[in-house]
Amino acid sequence: MLSLGPLAFAAPWLLAALAVLPVVWLLLRVTPPAPRTIDFPAIRLLRDLTNREETPARTPLWLLILRMLLAALIILALARPLLNPDAVLPDGGPLLLVVDNGWAAGRDWPSRQETMERLIDQAERSDRDVVMLATAPGAGDGVPRLVGPMVAADARREAQALAPVPWSSDHAAALKALEAFQPDGTPYTVWLAEGLAGEGTPALVDRLRRMGGLEVVGDGAERPALLLRPPAGDPQGLTVPVERSFGGLPQPVTLRATGEDGRLLATGEAAFEPGQTRTEVRLELPTELRNEVTAVRLDAQTTAGATILLDERWRRRPVGLVSGRPEGENQPLLSEIYYLNRALAPFAEVRQGTTADLMARELAVLILADVGSLTGPEAEGLTEWVENGGLLVRFAGPRLAQNADELVPVRLRAGDRALGGALSWSEPARLAPFAEESPFQGLRIPPDVTVSRQVLAEPSVELQSRTWARLADGTPLVTAEKRGAGWIVLVHTTASPDWSNLAISGLFVEMLQRMVALSSGVAAEGAAGTLPPLELLDGLGRLAPPPATAFPVSARQAMEQPAEVVGPRHPPGFYGTAEARQALNLSPAVPELRPLQAEINGLAQGLYGARGEVDLKPWLLAAALALAVIDLFIGLGLRGLLGRPGRIGKSALGRFARRGAAVLAVITAAGLAVPPEVSAQDWTFGARSFAPPPDPDTMSPEERAIAATSENWLAFVRTGDGSVDQTSSAGLTGLGHELERRTAVEIAGAMPVDLETDELAFYPMIYWPVTPGQASPSEAAKARLNEYLRNGGMLLVDTRDQAFGSGGPGGPFLEEMLSGIDVPPLAPVPPEHVLTKAFYLLQDFPGRYAGGDVWVEATEGRTNDGVSPVIVGSNDWAGAWAVNDQGRPMNAVVPGPERQREMAYRFGINLVMYALTGNYKADQVHVPAILERLGQ
Repeated sequence: MLSLGPLAFAAPWLLAALAVLPVVWLLLRVTPPAPRTIDFPAIRLLRDLTNREETPARTPLWLLILRMLLAALIILALARPLLNPDAVLPDGGPLLLVVDNGWAAGRDWPSRQETMERLIDQAERSDRDVVMLATAPGAGDGVPRLVGPMVAADARREAQALAPVPWSSDHAAALKALEAFQPDGTPYTVWLAEGLAGEGTPALVDRLRRMGGLEVVGDGAERPALLLRPPAGDPQGLTVPVERSFGGLPQPVTLRATGEDGRLLATGEAAFEPGQTRTEVRLELPTELRNEVTAVRLDAQTTAGATILLDERWRRRPVGLVSGRPEGENQPLLSEIYYLNRALAPFAEVRQGTTADLMARELAVLILADVGSLTGPEAEGLTEWVENGGLLVRFAGPRLAQNADELVPVRLRAGDRALGGALSWSEPARLAPFAEESPFQGLRIPPDVTVSRQVLAEPSVELQSRTWARLADGTPLVTAEKRGAGWIVLVHTTASPDWSNLAISGLFVEMLQRMVALSSGVAAEGAAGTLPPLELLDGLGRLAPPPATAFPVSARQAMEQPAEVVGPRHPPGFYGTAEARQALNLSPAVPELRPLQAEINGLAQGLYGARGEVDLKPWLLAAALALAVIDLFIGLGLRGLLGRPGRIGKSALGRFARRGAAVLAVITAAGLAVPPEVSAQDWTFGARSFAPPPDPDTMSPEERAIAATSENWLAFVRTGDGSVDQTSSAGLTGLGHELERRTAVEIAGAMPVDLETDELAFYPMIYWPVTPGQASPSEAAKARLNEYLRNGGMLLVDTRDQAFGSGGPGGPFLEEMLSGIDVPPLAPVPPEHVLTKAFYLLQDFPGRYAGGDVWVEATEGRTNDGVSPVIVGSNDWAGAWAVNDQGRPMNAVVPGPERQREMAYRFGINLVMYALTGNYKADQVHVPAILERLGQ
């Protein structure tokens, strides 16, 4: 190497080529430029007939200088000039690179690789071998690696392949790896440190001192290693402790909380004061966002220690809500879900949906509000879930009082008990003080909390031990039973103010909080089993698919002894399944951070990223390339090969514009000439076409879904009896025509549905004719019907008993058919029911036959009637509505006259309006208009 002050040449012998530049100068000087071609008219040849003596022109001086400079740049670049060259390695044995590649090295790994490249270049210039020792255990065998001696080319490949790992360096194991190192001569050691000291660090430093020259390269006091400790949660957010390895200087830190999809959910800032090595960062997060956080990361820190992964242990216990009544979308104050949601939101993650959807995810608590009969699969799944540790809370109501199943802590009496009212001598009951063995013990009972209606428990021996709360008269209000590892809790009143004002009191919130606290959560301390690796952190703190070297981890050991688990076999990350994953973080396995500075005092020290030598070869070659391009264009210009670019004349532009206009005119004319693909009968002016709707039987499931969601359809259940199904289709079609003629409702047609396979949510009302011998729906169909009814659907059950006399499909047969379907308590339609005034004012509801009762949901003494999800009758309404293709009635009405068919149509119109518009006609604002129509 030739040094000239701050400039040095790694290949100085190539500078001898500069002596050839004078020869190049002479050759370029005597070489004339290439002749130039000039275009001219042929008549100009006459002017050049005179014979003239010509001499070649010389190359211009400025062009000579340009080309000489180009040649000089190439020669200088090949000599590899270095600006501010590093000191030459001392003579001796190989270069030993000790590289800390533990988790703390990932915060600026490119600078470490750049330093390794520079040191390997120095070894190559000194013709010395390189030995590399990575101090972190390898992913394969779990011990530090000692590679070499090797030439510089192989050392570069090793340096490029080396990467930080998401666990700590092991200086004691690295010392053992050095025992096999037998250098040829005295090695020169450069330690690329991560700034942290461990138990084996003093012995390793002592060994490296005794081997020969030792230099330590580090990050300096202004860039200490940072580590996140597991956060602590509270109702307002997360508090995350942050530690650093050196506390001499002030340092700001910023934390980012991200979701599973990488969205930024929250940020927090704090600052280390001089001398401070620990601080806390506050992340303000509402409940909804906090439950979405999957990772908390330090900004501008790319290490596994600067990342904390969160699983269900840091989230609030998820609580699922299922309501047996559909109301709540337009009248939230009448919905149990509204009061439960408001009470649970401050301290729990609330999820709403069907029982099947909620059970598909991890739940700590499931609350069923007035859900009566459960299907067989639902009851079996809930029983298994409770026995495995789930907490099932049920609230009473009309449905549970009517259809109580076995999934309750005590046996219940049929019906309910009313306390107080116009026809009762009793008054609403207050709550008795909670017993000492009750989970509610210690809660203050407000004196104004009363219960006006409840479901009663059958007296039994175990009733006393299963009662958590009582009324003042001693009747149970809350009962519970331990089943397996979980609990079943029953609140004998509603979760809304229908039966009690408990739902609007602070005691309601406190009682729910105590019950949720009883749940073990989805990540209980007693978790067991083996969890496979799902997503693991790499050395740069990024989640990636697990490598082949990662092994499953014991769930209990990962939670109780993370310090003994985290390592090459079990890197930090997520373990388990996508639905139930457990986070294994690095920081619990890292002891208190100790700075390395005390161990390396007195040694030569450098910094990563410090200004070192600069290789000028790329810059010189780039400049030479630029000059070569310039010389190329100059040569082309001197030869006359760079003429002026052609111009487009006005005539050419005009031709182009005219041709474009002609093409546009042709396209427009062709579009106007094509006749529309619409028949004349489809052109309507202000009137709706009554063309026959498409046949649903010819539609695919996708076409049926699109049709059902784009227009209003009346649906009926397929019975398998061709004549009954034909009558149902014709009846709903006739009712649809009358709706279009008399109201603003537009009906597309009648859609047959199969309870086993078809989606029911598309239809506001489903007509179900019951036939003798009809098979009972399967459990899956009953679950679909329950979901339909709980989400606002209406089912019209027509037993058509009048057509069969006393042997119709009603009575016990109907009870068996509807078993497992969450049918509310039913009662005959009262005179003031909304169904009697939804559109027409009616007092009876005939169909093809007259005289049968119509049953709707019992109003339970409400001021405003609710919409009944189930209506049961026996008058064969579809038979009265049915019309043929000419619009004429298909069946006679019994006993008649035709006035009966008109009343059947009016009932059908009221029924559809009731299903579409709800109970708004129950509002007292309509009373004056109704009285006026009645003439009162």
